[in-house]
Amino acid sequence: MFSKSKINEPGAKSPESKPASAVPASAMAPTAPAQSDFRASAPKAKPPASILSSDLHVTGNMKTTGDIQVEGIVEGDIRAHLLTIGESATIKGEVTADDVVINGRIVGRVRGLKVRLTATARVEGDIIHKTIAIESGAHFEGSVQRQDDPLNPGRTAAKKPTAAAPAAVAKAEG
Repeated sequence: MFSKSKINEPGAKSPESKPASAVPASAMAPTAPAQSDFRASAPKAKPPASILSSDLHVTGNMKTTGDIQVEGIVEGDIRAHLLTIGESATIKGEVTADDVVINGRIVGRVRGLKVRLTATARVEGDIIHKTIAIESGAHFEGSVQRQDDPLNPGRTAAKKPTAAAPAAVAKAEG
């Protein structure tokens, strides 16, 4: 059924083969794929989540397009794609992420497309979300507001003009 051809054996010459001197050296050298070809064909691996361990205390804001898992204490705002707050974690600041999973404590506003409070969650602050899930046993003090685009803090209800605005215009004219 399958037969081994003599062409593929070392030292064997096929009738079509040219002497080595007639073939350019560049044609005989094996070619490696270009770096850009390799990168384009390889699937992009998602980097692992950044983990802030339970013995870490961070003061300051954090911003990433990746994922963060917090097990320690953060005093500052956090912006991420997926944010997981561990059971031993405490966040004092505003949290903004596409997906927020809260197992620990947050003191501050939470903004997310998908927000999930597990049974061990403790949240003291407002939650602005597109979808929310609150498990039985979660502790929450604050208000809940649904928005189509909760990640954009500038997208709030239009403010009504105050009574002081016409007076300011009259003062500027006179």
